[in-house]
Amino acid sequence: MSLLGTQLTLMVGGSVPLPASPAMAESLESVEVTHSDTGRSGFQLTFAMGRSRGDVLDYPLLSNPSLRPCNRVILIVTFNAIPEVLMDGIITDQQFSPGNEPGAARLTVTGEDVSVMMDIEERSAEHPAQPEMAIALKLIASYAQYGLVPMVIPPPTLDIPLPTERTPVQQGTDLQYLQQMAERFGYVFYVTPGPAPMSNTAYWGPPVRVGVPQRAISINMGPDTNAEIPSFRYDGLAPAFVEGQVQDRNTEQAMPVRSVASTRIPLASQPAWATQGCTRSRQFRQSGRNTVQAFAQAQAETDASTDRTVEASGELDASRYQGLLKPRALVGVRGAGYSYDGFYYVQRVSHNIRRGEYKQAFTLRRDGLGAISPVVTP
Repeated sequence: MSLLGTQLTLMVGGSVPLPASPAMAESLESVEVTHSDTGRSGFQLTFAMGRSRGDVLDYPLLSNPSLRPCNRVILIVTFNAIPEVLMDGIITDQQFSPGNEPGAARLTVTGEDVSVMMDIEERSAEHPAQPEMAIALKLIASYAQYGLVPMVIPPPTLDIPLPTERTPVQQGTDLQYLQQMAERFGYVFYVTPGPAPMSNTAYWGPPVRVGVPQRAISINMGPDTNAEIPSFRYDGLAPAFVEGQVQDRNTEQAMPVRSVASTRIPLASQPAWATQGCTRSRQFRQSGRNTVQAFAQAQAETDASTDRTVEASGELDASRYQGLLKPRALVGVRGAGYSYDGFYYVQRVSHNIRRGEYKQAFTLRRDGLGAISPVVTP
């Protein structure tokens, strides 16, 4: 599919998908892809179908086995001759609407990113004498057939389980266990497509707040405008400190627990948790942890709460932006004024592609008001 100088490539099939046939590519009517920093990414392909005199038994696309559940789909978008992988996923659902008029039939194929294969089989397993980082590397390595390349960041506290004290036990799917381990440190686990086709990055670590920012989102800038942001929201009750006590499982002593600041790299010059006069306080109510683990959990809750202070949602014109806006990364905003200009964390992006139209709806977040830099990447 080609649209406004942008080319979309569709690959479908088994474990090694191949470029779609010309007939399949021509019948592709629309593409929707959603990436978020929480949960799996998803996609939906809609095909327009018809039958000719030779198609006696069935519609050609319905008889094509490559669009059936459990097959793999790769979507590649090319801007200015530079390809970027938009989605690498697995088909999970197929919906057929026959229609009442010639050519009105539609086939809708829905799926999720390849991490869905990590959520298929529930299991009970022990991981003796292995800390969370080692377990994460081991679980990710077992899905190498989907091109998973691990990116595992060591947690702030290392607690190697001694077999005489405890043994980590997994009850559930590999994906559920990876996410449970990540939550203990305020970490996240997700799979992102690329950077090359047939490869994926499996990330287990803290939410990304560093790196090269993406091309700026520009509003109210005349011919340089590439997006619309109807409004920005400042939630003064979002930041929260955590305090309480925990009975250390090693010493059996009650120890105080308290978070006093966010450890995330600030994206605003006036973080709400540090500058506003009132900040919420929550009780620490976890048990079965030692003091170090309790402090890590309390700090993770505070860090996550500060991210939700300022939120902006809008829509990007891909033909003007000339690139993919990626979630779980930074982007600059300009044209909104000092209070709301600057860098943001991209929390969610939804791609809506049709012939002649490509829109990217997005949600941005950060920890307060004020730009930390006078300029952003144009």
